[in-house]
Amino acid sequence: MKIPFLDLKAAHAELRGELEAASRRVLESGWFIMGPECEAFEAEFAAYCGARHCVGVGNGLEALHLILRAMGVGEGDEVIVPSNTYIATWLAVSYAGATPVPVEPDGRTHNLDPARVEEAVTPRTKVIMPVHLYGQTADMDAINEIAVRRNLRVVEDAAQAHGASYKGRRAGSLADAAGFSFYPGKNLGALGDAGAVVTDDDGLADRVRVLRNYGSRVKYEHEARGYNSRLDELQAALMRAKLPVLDGWNGRRRRVAESYLQQLEGVAGLILPVVPEWAEPVWHLFVVRTPERARLQAYLSEAGVGTLVHYPKPPHMQTAYADAGHRAGDFPLAGRLSAEVLSLPMGPHLSDEAVEYVVSKLSSFA
Repeated sequence: MKIPFLDLKAAHAELRGELEAASRRVLESGWFIMGPECEAFEAEFAAYCGARHCVGVGNGLEALHLILRAMGVGEGDEVIVPSNTYIATWLAVSYAGATPVPVEPDGRTHNLDPARVEEAVTPRTKVIMPVHLYGQTADMDAINEIAVRRNLRVVEDAAQAHGASYKGRRAGSLADAAGFSFYPGKNLGALGDAGAVVTDDDGLADRVRVLRNYGSRVKYEHEARGYNSRLDELQAALMRAKLPVLDGWNGRRRRVAESYLQQLEGVAGLILPVVPEWAEPVWHLFVVRTPERARLQAYLSEAGVGTLVHYPKPPHMQTAYADAGHRAGDFPLAGRLSAEVLSLPMGPHLSDEAVEYVVSKLSSFA
């Protein structure tokens, strides 16, 4: 069998009629930036997340960056981030002029460990930015409790968590604000780059709307040094076509994950994902750990099974942050995860037969 890591063609084939109708609607309208499709998507996605506001922007990185800018974060400030995450989390902090302060993850969930957060807080700390990694929420009550006690803001990096829940509440409604990415491979993906800021904070939403549009709310009048980061009408329309099926697609991902968890339990050499009782993940990724990753990945590739590594090098070891002075052993858990994690095929169109084939290959390797 040939099993791709993620089958985007199948997802788009399922909604071909809806996507084509959305495209035609935009083309026939003659309105391509900051129009009715964007406004409608913002209202619909805000309601989906259980929040008052959604502000469409260019991509997930800019969503996080604009949140920090709108909060007044800048030079001399510090933002607590996970040591184990995609570099975009750190870059958003750097773009705002602040310093990312890494904190190690919980070894079971790979998410930011609240027990380690408080020791990283300094008088310069302004924000804690947990990441809902792989589609599973961080322990937000514990993080928010620290933030309230230390007078800090909390920003969710929800780029991988569309529809994920924490104690019955959805990602996007768990902190002061959340940044979403709609990169094509996400659970809710555009057909290009796109992102959004979601928040209950009226003032923050208003500032982000101004900042995303050259610092302007009235054409040719600019009250701030803003940016060009706007969700275009075509992407908004395409995501409006996908949003009604997101819960169903997430449900299919959960069934795939349940099959993996049940059938791979006890397979020698594999460490499986752990789901706390308060989390309802949406399985953007299904990530296992093994000290034999290189051999296993090569073995699966030869068998026709697509895999990826999320992520092979943590941010503190990237050349982009060489000037921060971090060394290889500074964050040992992040380093260990980067050497052991392997993402198995996952998606709403992965068949039972494909899952069984992947399981059989993993079992035979073990």
